Amino acid sequence: MVELVSNLRIQDAIDILIIAYVIYRIIDLIRGTRAIQMLTGLGVVFLIYLSSQSFQLYTLNWILDNFLSSILLVIVVIFQDDIRRALTQVGTRTFIGSEPKLQQQDLEEIVRAAVSLASKRIGGLIVIQREVGLNQYMEVGTHLDAKVSRELIGSIFLPASPIHDGALIIDQGRIIAAGCFLTLTTNPYVSKTLGTRHRAAIGLTEETDAIVVVVSEEDSTISLVREGRITRGMDAGTLRNTLQKLLNP
Repeated sequence: MVELVSNLRIQDAIDILIIAYVIYRIIDLIRGTRAIQMLTGLGVVFLIYLSSQSFQLYTLNWILDNFLSSILLVIVVIFQDDIRRALTQVGTRTFIGSEPKLQQQDLEEIVRAAVSLASKRIGGLIVIQREVGLNQYMEVGTHLDAKVSRELIGSIFLPASPIHDGALIIDQGRIIAAGCFLTLTTNPYVSKTLGTRHRAAIGLTEETDAIVVVVSEEDSTISLVREGRITRGMDAGTLRNTLQKLLNP
């Protein structure tokens, strides 16, 4: 054991640490997403393949052998959304551990706006851009470039507002655009009870590293969506603390 440790080079230690960190980040990216169920399914298929060899089930073994021989292509097809989302984060500050910051005052205005909308049973969709650009969504919305404030956010989502039916996008402490339409998620495991706003938030965070605050006009609940995962029923304190941890770690 002592001899093994003495033969360990610094390069080997660095190599192990890098691989361990990459594996950790990959697990963190897919945690809570449909990729987990798919990986479990592939694991079951592989176990059946090994069992077919042990019990000499030749036909089943032949079928699974042909299936697993194209496993790389299968993985790319099945996990294309997750792979695309992961690749957008490689090389960004989000992937290597540093997060873009939002001023505490702006964060507080977002929380107060969400609570105010919920108390009035007014729906809202507030997107906070991080590393991955959202220009393609801003282009179809209304350009604003205004300071983040509870009053402005509230007025944008009033039913009488011409730009209430869409998402509001915040970047670098500024409200860049409103009335932006997002792509809905195609994840079949998303609850059927979720409305269009929630599905749009999940769809956006599956493709980018944005954080989305959703206010439901049906039940006045506040939800936070990130990496395709949704947390519902948040109060002001929980929302504030969560945003603080995510945006200003």
